[in-house]
Amino acid sequence: MAAIRVDELCKSYGSVRAVDGMDFRVERGELFGFLGPNGAGKTTTIRALTGQIAPDGGDVRVLGCDPTAEPIETRRRVGILPEQGSPPSFLTPREYLEFVGSVRDLEPEYVAERIDRWTDRLGFGGKLDTLHTDLSRGQQQKVMIAQAFLHEPDAVLIDEPLANLDPLVQEQVKRFLVAYAADDNAVFVSTHNIDVAESICTRVGIVADGRMVTERSLAKGGEDADADADADADPLLEVFLREVTDADARDLPSSAHDRIEGKAGDSERDPRLEATGR
Repeated sequence: MAAIRVDELCKSYGSVRAVDGMDFRVERGELFGFLGPNGAGKTTTIRALTGQIAPDGGDVRVLGCDPTAEPIETRRRVGILPEQGSPPSFLTPREYLEFVGSVRDLEPEYVAERIDRWTDRLGFGGKLDTLHTDLSRGQQQKVMIAQAFLHEPDAVLIDEPLANLDPLVQEQVKRFLVAYAADDNAVFVSTHNIDVAESICTRVGIVADGRMVTERSLAKGGEDADADADADADPLLEVFLREVTDADARDLPSSAHDRIEGKAGDSERDPRLEATGR
């Protein structure tokens, strides 16, 4: 049974069809990248997966739980890292992580050990007893990463995990996510950044107009899993541009902005891509 399963998910806000028949699976051992332009339905899908909204139609299961009918159980068992999430301003990191541990029925000794481990991994030990109002956005993001993995969940739902982190911590987090998925866990990462998806994901799904338009398997390091058999396999960026034909240039993922400028049509390639072989 897939750790994360979405079947024909639909959700509308008034006359706007935010998600229109979304389908995908994430198995244990996978690091699945959820790619798409702004307005593609990514955030709505994540909210359905975490029980924040009820779908209009379709079926969603996370570790066998129905997030709509069992929101508390889903959040207890699953690790969740929301985009731009922040811990309560009136608590310190230690107090917040201890609270998260108690909600998830973890023993205090276990929580203390996990706090020490994440303090060492992300380097915020000196801030454990500082109110969150006095922490930078990057430091708060480290705390939010720690809470998502505090109970070592079998499935994790992550929205833009590297936001506000410095390059060194970004690299540490990417390596951790790869290793965590490889340890028979399901890791779902929603991102605008194609470079991030290429570097860590084993499989990616590209969404547009509320639907999954294509999925692609990647080898470790972001290389096409079938590259040895197919030397002409298109880079992920080109697949994205081809599939998301309705995306406005300002809504392209951040790495596309860096690599492409002045694209006049679907068939025109940036000469820098030709020069680099991408």
